[in-house]
Amino acid sequence: MPSVTFSRELPVSSDPAACWKVLTDVRRLVDWVSILDEAQELAPLERYTAVLMDRLGPFKLRADLDITVSDVAEGQRIRVHAEGEDRQVSSRIVVDAVLTLAEVAGGGTVVAAEGTYEVSGRVATMGSGMIRQKAAKILDEFFGRAAAELGGR
Repeated sequence: MPSVTFSRELPVSSDPAACWKVLTDVRRLVDWVSILDEAQELAPLERYTAVLMDRLGPFKLRADLDITVSDVAEGQRIRVHAEGEDRQVSSRIVVDAVLTLAEVAGGGTVVAAEGTYEVSGRVATMGSGMIRQKAAKILDEFFGRAAAELGGR
């Protein structure tokens, strides 16, 4: 499956500093996405691990993710690269994303995420449509929880 791009924006009532505090709390974020578990911080705002567990068609996935953070601009921007492999079903996932926070005149913040993801191996045989639906569901979960915690407008 070729690389797929995504982009989402969420206006919230919280200020950028409050958003940054929440959005860099990895334990909290893992709870926002149902397919992630067992997050460990190896170096704050640098390296993490987590486990991706999901079912896609006949495949039951369990991939150990290595997560690196770069391009950190405190309170404004962060780049995340996550990749992992499920050797049982010979599949690999790679995600590159940038999260930005922009202060809004009159108060509040726009939380934006954009990036790419790629799924390869046997799971990719399920077709890009099914994988895109799963990715959209994950983004919906993340932004739904962000809206609830940060005062989505």
